[in-house]
Amino acid sequence: MPLIQKSTYRAPVWLPGAHLQTVHPVLFRRVAAVTDRRERLELGDGDFLDLEWAGSRGERLAILSHGLEGGSQAKYVQGMAAALLKRGWDVLAWSFRGCSGEPNRLASFYHSGKTDDLEHVIRHAIATHPAQEIDLVGFSLGGNLTLKYIGERGTEIHQAINRAVAFSVPCELACSSAKLAEWQNRIYMERFMKSLRAKVKDKHRLFPDELDITGVDAMKTFSEFDDRFTAPLHGFADAEDYWKRSSCRRFLGGIAIPTLLVTANNDPILGPACYPFAEAEASPSFHLETPSGGGHVGFGAGVEYWSEKRAAEFLSGRPL
Repeated sequence: MPLIQKSTYRAPVWLPGAHLQTVHPVLFRRVAAVTDRRERLELGDGDFLDLEWAGSRGERLAILSHGLEGGSQAKYVQGMAAALLKRGWDVLAWSFRGCSGEPNRLASFYHSGKTDDLEHVIRHAIATHPAQEIDLVGFSLGGNLTLKYIGERGTEIHQAINRAVAFSVPCELACSSAKLAEWQNRIYMERFMKSLRAKVKDKHRLFPDELDITGVDAMKTFSEFDDRFTAPLHGFADAEDYWKRSSCRRFLGGIAIPTLLVTANNDPILGPACYPFAEAEASPSFHLETPSGGGHVGFGAGVEYWSEKRAAEFLSGRPL
């Protein structure tokens, strides 16, 4: 029953409340990029993924997956990369299709359940890097992708995959989409929607016959966007079908390697269904930790964040 009852994280007293704990790292954290070797991975469907490496080709490698409309240069990704490098890991941070600063080549892009792209990255790492153990770390959407990937493969997962950690994961996409649509979260929703609207406009210029962007500027929610674009572009019937089939929660029972999910109890954009207590209680491998504070992908402050130390601790196999 790997439900961690007492988390060691305590939010700083000068950073009260879920929203401040979420926004502060985005606005004020300064992180130097440590991934310094870029590689383009060509895919069989004619598209590509951009990868960024750091380290000295050692025996341990961590693959980092970012959140919605993020990228390998996101502060939380580079902060995690620096913490793991310092402790002996090599790092591979990758950007989802269309998230590396250059549009991808197809009309489709990425989505919360697209685990085949993570599989491409992992297989490439196994083929080209000497690491004996590969650990996976995911944030928010990238965490959903990571947990879904592990759960889908169950005991058939590649033997090189050692452990995994995910932070602030929308385990039930319908629930998190509804939560984000609430009035108090409009600043987050608009930030995401502004980026997504711009992305489909760019796509329309490249694929005018495949994307009808009429009315896109009036779209305010994920429900509208996913129903109109994400679902049809990626083979789903509608937004509800996409959310149901892509949510990691239905795959958590299949997890067969040591895995930790950390989600703050005060996460402002995740609803009740994003806290899989029952799955953790029933699993010998899936651990759930729910600190009282931390916001969404927060867990600061300081030069090195608690989340980075916690990930290194768990991936090292230290007792919980």
